[in-house]
Formats: sequence, structure tokens, C-alpha cells
Amino acid sequence: MNATALPASPGRPRRLLQALASTRVTLLALAAIAAGVVAHSRVEGGLAWLLASLFGLGAANLAAALVAQPRLRADLPLFVFHLALLAILALAAAGRLTALDGTLELAQGEVFEGQLVTSVAGPLHPEGLARLRFVNDGFEIEYAEGWKRGRTRNSIRVFGAGGEVSARTIGDIDALVIDGFRFYTTSNKGFAPVFRWVPRGGQSMQRGAVHLPAYPAHEHAQAQTWRIPGTALDAWVMLDLERPAIDPSRPSRFRVPEAHRLVIVVDGVRRELAAGEALRLAEGVLVYEGLTAWMGYRVFYDPTLPWLAAAALVAVGAMAVFFWRRFGRAAGGRR
Repeated sequence: MNATALPASPGRPRRLLQALASTRVTLLALAAIAAGVVAHSRVEGGLAWLLASLFGLGAANLAAALVAQPRLRADLPLFVFHLALLAILALAAAGRLTALDGTLELAQGEVFEGQLVTSVAGPLHPEGLARLRFVNDGFEIEYAEGWKRGRTRNSIRVFGAGGEVSARTIGDIDALVIDGFRFYTTSNKGFAPVFRWVPRGGQSMQRGAVHLPAYPAHEHAQAQTWRIPGTALDAWVMLDLERPAIDPSRPSRFRVPEAHRLVIVVDGVRRELAAGEALRLAEGVLVYEGLTAWMGYRVFYDPTLPWLAAAALVAVGAMAVFFWRRFGRAAGGRR
């Protein structure tokens, strides 16, 4: 009796590997990543864990394909390309878990102490922002006719951990880089009345700036409501300009207007204040010191970016070698 050899069926691990390496999983991962990127950008606070998981799925699919499909390893440039692509997916996942994208506002003369207005951070983001210090020393913005914004030059001073101070000039493209955090100026800026609040009863005086809505984006809505520190009083302030601070009919620069009126309403009492004048209340004295400007910044942190750039260069180089070997040599041989 002759025995017939039966083909060995692949074990369960092998079947799982082939299933993970399938083209269906590739298409599913690509579609899921695209949808995840859109959702991450539209959901407040982001979806870092979800997006990182989707990049991880894509990386797992590619790694399985490299193991299960020998043809991807047969050609060295093609193999290097897929390894670089695998690194990009893994780095993208790590970046979503550690990155930070936030905004902040600083009045002229105000020191950054780590507070952000908005923040989207990965769950594994290292908390290093609170130790950074720099001061906004003022800025210049050029405008062409019709309020077309040009270059921004923001003078700042950076305070090092050892007490050293360095002066910098940054802008929308020229970033301030501290410990991997990148700070850029933005189009978001405006005016800020500066107040000094002297409470009755010997309590400590407080000084601060009230940021009005962005200018000139909200030229006709230069008003803001804020709570006087240590009280239950809400103050409404409005900046009334005699003429536009930026002349739209000719090239101009952003500047703090000298001619202006500041209207303030507190507890039903309306007053117009000039710089140096005060509003006396039962709880204390509110002094209007003058008008300054505030700048909006974007802060960005992603330690994977240099590695992503390197992996992308490797991928492009490997693909170039692959196509040159396949088509360049063939074209040379036909000459």
C-alpha cells in the first residue's frame, strides 16, 4: 500500500501573519489613517491615541508583509524603501503620542510662564513647557495697501536656566527654539489696555493687561469683559479709535494708537478714562495705565520630526536607486 504525502497546512501563527500582511488590511489601514487624520484635526483636544493606533496598524501590516512576502526582500533598494516606510509609520505613531500643538498670547512686556490658551497634546507628552521663560519686548508688522500683512519682527528676550539672558528676533517663519519647543508669531494680535487694581483693606496690588479682540480682524468690535481680581465685579471695556490704527489705503505698520478713548462700565457706572486716570469703587481703585499691544503665538513640539525627515530621505533615495536599476540600465543597454 502506497502512502500519499499530504501538504502540510500552515500553522495558526503563519495564517495570522499572512492575514495581517494582506492587501485588504493595507487598504483598510490607509483608509482608517486618512479618516483618523481628519477626525484628529476636527475634534477638540485631538484623538492622539486613536491616530497612533492607526499608524501602528499600518506599521504592523507593513512589517508582516516584509516577513510574509519574500519578493519585498529580494531587491535591496526595494527592501530599504519599505524599511524606511515602516520607520515613518512607527515615528508618526510615536509623534502623535508625544507632540504638542498650542497657542498663547503675551502683551508687550509680559513674561511667558508656561500657560497656554489652547493645547492639543499627546498622552505621553513630556511636561517641559512650564520651565521655559521669555518676554515679549514688542513687535513690528508691515502692511501693504488693503491690510495685506507682511513680515512680522518680534523682539524677545529668553531667560536660561542658569540666569543668562539672550535677545532674539522671531516671526511667522523664524522660530524661537527652546528645548525642542518651537514658538512662532501668528496673525493673531491686537491691543491691550493695562490696568492696576488697588484693593481696599491693605491687600496686594495687582497689575495686568486685558486682551481685546484681534485687530484689524475685529476692527469694529474692540470690547472685552473681564473679572476684577478678588471681586465679584465684571468690567466691560471698549477701545474707541478716532481713526484706523492701520491705514488700509497705503502701506503702513501695526502700531498702538495714541489718539483713543477707553470706555469702561463697572457695576452700572460708565466712565471714559485717559491714561493715568482711575475709577474709584467700593472694593478698591482701578487705574488705567495706558494702551499696549499683545501678540499671539503658536508653540509646536514633536521630537520625531528630524527622524521623520531622515527616514523620508532614505525612502526617496532607495526608490530612486530601484527605478534607476530597473529602467535606467535598460535604457542604457538599448543605445
